[in-house]
Amino acid sequence: MSSFAIALIVLGCFFGGAILGLLIRRALPEHHLSPESKETVKLGTGLIATMGALVLGLMVGSAKGSYDTQKGEVTAMSAKIILLDRALAHFGPEATPVREELKAMTGRLLGVLWPDAREPSSPASAPSGSKEQIYDMILALAPKNDAQRSIQSQALTAAVDIGQTRWLLYQQAGSSIPPLFLVLLVFWFTTIFFSIGLFAPVNLTVIGCLVLCAVSVATALLVVLELDHPFAGLIQIPNDTVRSAMAQLGR
Repeated sequence: MSSFAIALIVLGCFFGGAILGLLIRRALPEHHLSPESKETVKLGTGLIATMGALVLGLMVGSAKGSYDTQKGEVTAMSAKIILLDRALAHFGPEATPVREELKAMTGRLLGVLWPDAREPSSPASAPSGSKEQIYDMILALAPKNDAQRSIQSQALTAAVDIGQTRWLLYQQAGSSIPPLFLVLLVFWFTTIFFSIGLFAPVNLTVIGCLVLCAVSVATALLVVLELDHPFAGLIQIPNDTVRSAMAQLGR
């Protein structure tokens, strides 16, 4: 389910809770709406709001941390791709097929990480053994002197690092936010909106305010969900670094 669909469901829960509170208010006896009752409900909702703020803060921190980590990994991998290409260029013309395969692999990687940038001939898939053939191609190079042997060793290390980062990004593709956190948070905030509606007068100003509050909280959760999927949606990691690296290959 997309982040927007979840946000719309959450928005419906919040606003529905507020409307339910407004409707139930009409059926309650007057003594249930006394100042003492209102004060007790305010204390309870204040406690729930505090817990909700703590959980929301944890979710934001987790999603932002995951986003920043993967962005740093993409940047580091792009730099290693360029360095590997330059090392192979210094090895000599024997490494030209390896450099061509490196450029092709970078194009496939771009399509796997960013589905919107995928070429028709590059279906999304997990890293596979066939995509790790660069390591075998580098290993098959026959160095003729100490300089080439040193370059081959450095190239092998860089190829391993690139492959490790690719697998790491693939394994991190899942959500970093436990679904239970999201369910509890929606339940708590729905309870708060219900409590607000229970003691609020029925007029357009109150209803408009409740709508704005519900939209505000729902969009906050939308931002968290978008950050948790950094390679798609509105808040995604730019693919400029990988494209820039690809443009440098083969020069």
